[in-house]
Amino acid sequence: MSDTFFTGAPHWTWFIVPYFFIGGLAGGAYFLAALLELFGTPEDRPVVRAGYDLAAVGAILSGALLTIDLGQPLRFWHMLFQSANFPAVMFKGWSPISFGAWAILLFGLFSVLSALGARAEEGRLRNPALLAVGSAVRGGLGKLVSAVGGLLGIFVAGYTGILLSVTNRPIWADSAWLGALFLASGVSTGAAALILLAPRRGATERSLEWLSSFDTKALVVELLVLAAFIASLGSLNRVWVSFWGLLLLVGVVGFGILEPLRLHARRRPLASAAKLVLLGGFLLRLATMLASEGIDRYRVAAGL
Repeated sequence: MSDTFFTGAPHWTWFIVPYFFIGGLAGGAYFLAALLELFGTPEDRPVVRAGYDLAAVGAILSGALLTIDLGQPLRFWHMLFQSANFPAVMFKGWSPISFGAWAILLFGLFSVLSALGARAEEGRLRNPALLAVGSAVRGGLGKLVSAVGGLLGIFVAGYTGILLSVTNRPIWADSAWLGALFLASGVSTGAAALILLAPRRGATERSLEWLSSFDTKALVVELLVLAAFIASLGSLNRVWVSFWGLLLLVGVVGFGILEPLRLHARRRPLASAAKLVLLGGFLLRLATMLASEGIDRYRVAAGL
C-alpha cells in the first residue's frame, strides 16, 4: 500500500490521458492483427491490414503525446541515448520508464514496418523506398515481424498500468491488478476500433463476428479484473464515494462493459457496442488516474 496520501503527484499534463488510451488501443489492435496474421485465413486480411495501420498511427500519435507531455519535447532523445556520451544507449533495465521508452520505440518501428507491408500488399505505396521496405515485410519475414510486434503490442497495452503501479501514489500503488486491467482494456478497445474501421477495408461478416466474439471475452475479463482491482484496494475503496467512483460505475462498468456485452449478445449493432467500448476504455483511464490525482480531497472520507 502507498505509505501516505501526501506524496507528490507526477507533473503530468492532460496529454497523458489520451496517451494512455491511444497507446493501449494501438497495442491491442496490433496484437489482434498479429493473431490473424499467424492463425487466420485469407478472408481476414482486411482486418489484418486495418490493424497494422491503426497500430502504426496510434504508436506515432501516442509517442507524440508522450513527447509533448515531457515539457521539453526536444529533449525526448535523452530517454534513449546518453546526452553526455552520444550515441551510447540509455537503457536501465530496472527502470520501468527506461524499459517502457524502448518498448514503445520498438513497437512503433514494428507497427510501421507491418503497416508498410500491408499497404504494399494493397498496392497503396508509390514511393520506391517505402515500396521496397513494404515488399520485403511479406511472407515469412512478415510473420516474424508480426510475432515480435504482437508481443510488444501486448506489453505496451499493459505497460501504462504497470507504470502507474510502481509509483508511490494511492490507488495506483495499492493494487497489483492495474497492469492487467489496462491490458484487458487495451485489447478490448483495439477490437472495438477494428470493428469500426475494418469494414472500410473490406472486412467480411465472419471476420467482424470473430472480432465481436473476441471483444466479448475481453470485456468479461476486463470486468473480472476490474472487480479484483477494486477489491484489492480494501478500505481505500471509500475514496470511490466521489464523482470518480460514479464515473467508474456508470461510465465504465455500465456503458463501457455491460451495455456492449448486451449488444454483442444480440449480435447487433456491432458499431454501437464498439463506440461504447471505446468510451469506457477512455473513462477507465480518466477515472483511475484523476481519482488518485485528487486523492487529498477524499482522504478524510477514506479514514486515512
